[in-house]
Amino acid sequence: MAIYLYTGKGAGKTTNALGLTLRSLGHGHKVIIIQFLKWWKKTGEWKIAKKFPNYKIYQFGRKGWKGFKNLTKEDRKLAQKALTFAEKIVKKEKPHLLIFDEINLAVYLKLINVKEVINSLKKIQKTKKDLDIVLTGRYAPKALINFSDFANKISVIKMPKKLIAKKGIQY
Repeated sequence: MAIYLYTGKGAGKTTNALGLTLRSLGHGHKVIIIQFLKWWKKTGEWKIAKKFPNYKIYQFGRKGWKGFKNLTKEDRKLAQKALTFAEKIVKKEKPHLLIFDEINLAVYLKLINVKEVINSLKKIQKTKKDLDIVLTGRYAPKALINFSDFANKISVIKMPKKLIAKKGIQY
């Protein structure tokens, strides 16, 4: 069992987690993704769920959320709900891989406390000993980096000035 963390300002944090998802599913493992701050259901990772019985994805984001400046009590409530849900779903579903997509950003935005996250991760680890966990999102706090077994920083070397989101690549 290991905790993998992907952070940094570059693109590819969620994509790395989805690569691990694909590998895990290929071995017949059960995968659960819990997305913080995300609500949009037109992404590839959301659409593919109905094709894989061992793959489930849950979103805990307020519809229409688009930035750091319009955070509400509902955003905090949803982030807390995601953590509580994760503890319950691991007990019920017994996945091999659990992904907390954008949890680092949720901590950075003070929607959830880093100590709460670490306590929740410890509880989850006790529930299922052979569970691997992935944490994604920008601005990972040092405490989560230290708590993880693997930590990777994704940086931008080069990108176009105007990025066009392409179906199947960025979403």
